[in-house]
Amino acid sequence: MNLEGKILIAMPSMEDPRFAHSVVLLCSHSDQGAMGLIVNKPNRDIKLHDVLDQLDISAARETEDMRVYFGGPVETGRGFVLHTEDYASSLHTLAVPGGFGMTATLDILEEIAQGKGPRHAIMALGYAGWGPGQLEGEIAQNGWLTADASVNLVFQVPAREMWSAALESLGIDPLSLSSTAGHA
Repeated sequence: MNLEGKILIAMPSMEDPRFAHSVVLLCSHSDQGAMGLIVNKPNRDIKLHDVLDQLDISAARETEDMRVYFGGPVETGRGFVLHTEDYASSLHTLAVPGGFGMTATLDILEEIAQGKGPRHAIMALGYAGWGPGQLEGEIAQNGWLTADASVNLVFQVPAREMWSAALESLGIDPLSLSSTAGHA
């Protein structure tokens, strides 16, 4: 099972409050583990212009309202930019299936500040990570549903509506889900 480029949708029974109602885009998945970014939890206190100011990067006006997201509980001081595939850093961009790229180098922030970055982007602090077999175990225990990711879902649907929209993309009414796991 390779889930790279897929989304994880937290089930209502998710016990870890950091992941409650989360939608995670998996950027990498292999027998060594998995890494993804939570794409529906904007940080209320930090905006992109705050990050750019701290890094002494002059910003265009368009960045003033861009939010920074809680990407996950691992390395929360490290920044990642999830973006559309129309951008590739000259230093390093990880191509993510489904029309995405992930860049964790400063050059993308400089280009976004100059208005030369990708068409759509989300800046995230931290990431979600799983060791070998851990994610597969959580899926088997009904912690997550998996679905195809779409650029529209990740970048166009408001964060507060994304969990429900992700479930609806699978034909699931969020109100019909039980918070109790079971196996047939």
